[in-house]
Amino acid sequence: MPHLILEHSDHLAQSHDLGALADALFEAACAHPVFAAAPRAVKLRTIACAHGRSGVVPESHAHLTVRMLSGRSAETKAALAGDLLAVLDRHLPDVGSLSVEPVDMDRTTYVKRAL
Repeated sequence: MPHLILEHSDHLAQSHDLGALADALFEAACAHPVFAAAPRAVKLRTIACAHGRSGVVPESHAHLTVRMLSGRSAETKAALAGDLLAVLDRHLPDVGSLSVEPVDMDRTTYVKRAL
């Protein structure tokens, strides 16, 4: 916890530095007050979407899902989403659709194993 999952149009890998974007998102999440107490827990992965459609022009997207343990206020999640959207916007200014969705994970059922 938390898991940052960036789904994006696959062609963005040819036109943008997704490694730099991943690093920036990871660093922003680790430094954010929501996660700063446990930065070792932050995980990030990217998923290229080969076949996607959208009504925006240009027809490209990047959607960040932020899965985190439940218990944070709507205001806290909105602030986190806004900060991470700003990172996406800095790195992907010409992408048609950028979005961030904080999602609660149930504390009573989430389990993990880490070394």
